[in-house]
Amino acid sequence: MSAQVGQPAPDFKVQAYDRTKDGSDAQFGDLSLADFKGKWVCLFFYPLDFTFVCPTELVSFNDNLGEFEDRECAVLTASTDSVYSHKGWCDSHEDLAKLKYPMLADTTHQLSRDYGVLKEDAGIAYRGIFLIDPNGVVRWSAIHDLSVGRNVHEVLRVLDALQTDKLCPCNWKKGEETLS
Repeated sequence: MSAQVGQPAPDFKVQAYDRTKDGSDAQFGDLSLADFKGKWVCLFFYPLDFTFVCPTELVSFNDNLGEFEDRECAVLTASTDSVYSHKGWCDSHEDLAKLKYPMLADTTHQLSRDYGVLKEDAGIAYRGIFLIDPNGVVRWSAIHDLSVGRNVHEVLRVLDALQTDKLCPCNWKKGEETLS
């Protein structure tokens, strides 16, 4: 099953690394999509820890985390790396040491496969992103090539538009008039 807009998001239960869980420095544990029932979820995949474009994305999402929280939207990121690799990367990278959202470890590649972002020949994920509504339905997705980072402000713009539950024209921004 691959994630499809308008369909229930594939459920998952995977190990996660969360530097802020329970107020302690770093925690390992299991997370599932069901843990976020009733909230919007922004789930984004990235290829690998210890790379070049990936930290720019993780840091940008972290810098804008308050914007997601203001919209009742949890942010989760995932790669095919282990929780130990996630921890090592965060510990070795000054900006990643400040991450305030969970990093999912898709070591079996099932999560990436279920969301249709697995680059099978390399065993890594493309830069896929999914907005999932409080009912667990995929409302928006985008998949980028490995070399191109995402625009967090565009993700927030789309989230704002989806949360209006109205028709929003091209280039619509929060506060502007909708079509319905």
